[in-house]
Amino acid sequence: MRAESRPVDVIALCSAGGEIRPLRLRMEDEQSRPFRVDIDEVVSTKRITYVGVEAQLFLCKATVWGREWLFELKYAFRTHNWQMVRRIH
Repeated sequence: MRAESRPVDVIALCSAGGEIRPLRLRMEDEQSRPFRVDIDEVVSTKRITYVGVEAQLFLCKATVWGREWLFELKYAFRTHNWQMVRRIH
């Protein structure tokens, strides 16, 4: 498990019922080169409050460079920011 907690760009789908589903994200590798991650599956979602900040936590699966990634994304409602919280494997 790697703790990352860094901001990422996300393309998400917002349903008519107000549900948010991340579809794709863009992040940087170790050499600061951007790359795209297409999310294959949202495994689970959980609404959290951390230090007074309301957010939605998404556990996602994706295939990156031929390997399966399992990672957490966090969406902060008030600031509309997305963060890659951690990569599990």
